[in-house]
Amino acid sequence: MKPIPSTKSPHTFAEFTTQKGARIYRIPMQAFPGFWAYAYLVFVDDLIVLIDTGSGFGDCNEQLEEGFERVRSIEGLASVMDNLDYILITHGHIDHIGGLPYLLERTDAKVGIHELDLRNLTNYEERIFVSVRRLREFLIEAGVGDEKREEIMRVYEVNKALFSSVPVDFTFEAIGMQLENRFEFLHVPGHSAGHVVIRLDDYLFCGDHVLNGISPHQWPERLTMNMGLGHYLGSLDKLDTWVGEDVKLTLSGHNEAIEDVHDRIKQIKGIHAQRLERTLEILSEPRTIADVSSQLFGEVGGYDILLSVEEAGAHVEYLYQRGLLGISNIEEIEQGGVPLLYERMNDSVAEQVRICC
Repeated sequence: MKPIPSTKSPHTFAEFTTQKGARIYRIPMQAFPGFWAYAYLVFVDDLIVLIDTGSGFGDCNEQLEEGFERVRSIEGLASVMDNLDYILITHGHIDHIGGLPYLLERTDAKVGIHELDLRNLTNYEERIFVSVRRLREFLIEAGVGDEKREEIMRVYEVNKALFSSVPVDFTFEAIGMQLENRFEFLHVPGHSAGHVVIRLDDYLFCGDHVLNGISPHQWPERLTMNMGLGHYLGSLDKLDTWVGEDVKLTLSGHNEAIEDVHDRIKQIKGIHAQRLERTLEILSEPRTIADVSSQLFGEVGGYDILLSVEEAGAHVEYLYQRGLLGISNIEEIEQGGVPLLYERMNDSVAEQVRICC
């Protein structure tokens, strides 16, 4: 890796070379205020491939273009846009897909994504309509107060209004989970229903599936099928096996590269094991998901309210699915308008259960 300092970003533009000579350029972009993301421009054989696009918000598209210009100069091209062959999306979240409308006005590159995130691109407005309804219902059941709930919904809907539907040229399972005999794809649902990890020679592009320094955000599966903590932990195991020992570096959508992905997977699983144990402790008496969130993550504001409640909900759901939690106020719920109270149960079984990891 050869980091090149950037004067406009706390993150760095960098170059990498795989064992078979593919050249990779990491382009930093400020996806949202104070929140940075990476796109990767890859030169392999006669192909030029972009992996993820940034959010399209603020200066993000301009920063992506600045990265293209640096690469154009290094590679001696007349234009990156005119020579771009493919845009591969690791998963359909706005900070990874938001630049697509801008790009597709300027390039004829073919766009690929996994089937289970296809509608995030091609039916985006419908997806948001459904997601808003499900999220509002979840927040009510989770016990989030009226004022905080409306604050969350305002922020959520503003961010989601940044994107509009775009066409897709192919999906990964339809092409046999490989492209041009160079890129391989592994489906790793959890953080997103259609998340993939991409392998090129001895490098991985892992999107948000594994991150350095933080554990990737989790949602309860009741918001979107094929997400949820159970799917995520299963996908970590699948990646751990798929990688083997021949991967030199794992490049993610945020934060620095990961040198030992096996060790990082172990660390992330440990984080979730601790949160699950703590959630069981908190629910020794009936509490809401919002109560669990406050005890797990403390008092937070803004968009972090949503993130913390979703994360707590993912852990409560995981334990509930495995019979270690029950709902203690069913009679009240039948009358409507009250949040769900969860309480631990089956403690004698729980002692025999390997909760996770």
